Amino acid sequence: MKFGVFLPSFILPGREREHPAAVRRFAQRAEELGFDSLWITDHIITAHRFYRVSWLDALMTLSHVAAVTERVNLGTSILILPVRQPAVLAKEIATLHYLSGNRYIYGIGTGWYGPEFTACGVDKSERGGRTDEVLDATLALFGGEPVEYHGRYYDLDGVTVEPRLDPSPPVWAAGGSQLPHETSPEQPVMHPNVLRRIVHSDGWIARPTCPAELIASDLAQIVTERDRLGITSPLTIAHENFTWIEESGTPDDVRSVQQARFGAIVSDERPWEYIDQVYMPGTIDEIQAKVQRRVDAGVEYMMFHTLTDDLDQLELISKHIVEPFRGAG
Repeated sequence: MKFGVFLPSFILPGREREHPAAVRRFAQRAEELGFDSLWITDHIITAHRFYRVSWLDALMTLSHVAAVTERVNLGTSILILPVRQPAVLAKEIATLHYLSGNRYIYGIGTGWYGPEFTACGVDKSERGGRTDEVLDATLALFGGEPVEYHGRYYDLDGVTVEPRLDPSPPVWAAGGSQLPHETSPEQPVMHPNVLRRIVHSDGWIARPTCPAELIASDLAQIVTERDRLGITSPLTIAHENFTWIEESGTPDDVRSVQQARFGAIVSDERPWEYIDQVYMPGTIDEIQAKVQRRVDAGVEYMMFHTLTDDLDQLELISKHIVEPFRGAG
């Protein structure tokens, strides 16, 4: 098992003055504790539907913490490709990957928040095709040679982007099933186009809202399709989730604290009962059991949101999850 942690890139009211330094301290301490990677959420506009908070820009923040770390990998989960222009994005990623010493993991997806597409001049119905074109074009541009690319949405006529990347960052594609809920903006099943992207990628990031049994069934589809196509390259099976660890108190007391902590970040769009099913609140034993079920389902790389920029939760995740499960899988 490998473990990553999400940077606290959300902006909490009243914490604006302390937040920039806290992000840097968080990144440095995560590296000291032996986390394998730092991750970040990507939203260009404030996604009020599911979050109470705004988020810092993904690639700029990763570049910022790259300067204060040396070893830890830097990933996006996920970068919303259809709202970006491929030449600009390739330049940004190439710069980050180059300056960080080849530490970037290119976690990608289509996005889901309708107003975000509108604000960026993109029709949401085009997101799948745009995602494929942006991915194909950026991967070609990473090679540093003149690129001829003529798609439905983007045209590159002998375009070169430097620095040249060797190797290019690994691509981890996100998506798949999730526990159904009436407020979900997406269908709860693995879409064929999402499956196609995953099987041709270097890694798969299962949704936070995908419980262990659905991760296992999605993985079976992925393995079957890779076998059908004769793909034998390694595929990292990853999963991101949210947790909050309390070391003392009754189970009811623990969940009361967790409900408040989740509520500071996550909106009321999904009720606590749903959050309790798909995310990772609970006592330490319950959280460890949830991790074990995902390990049993085939997950080999987990990334956790801490819901805070305080280092105590980082330390507790290291103590109660990373250390006990490091040798699992």
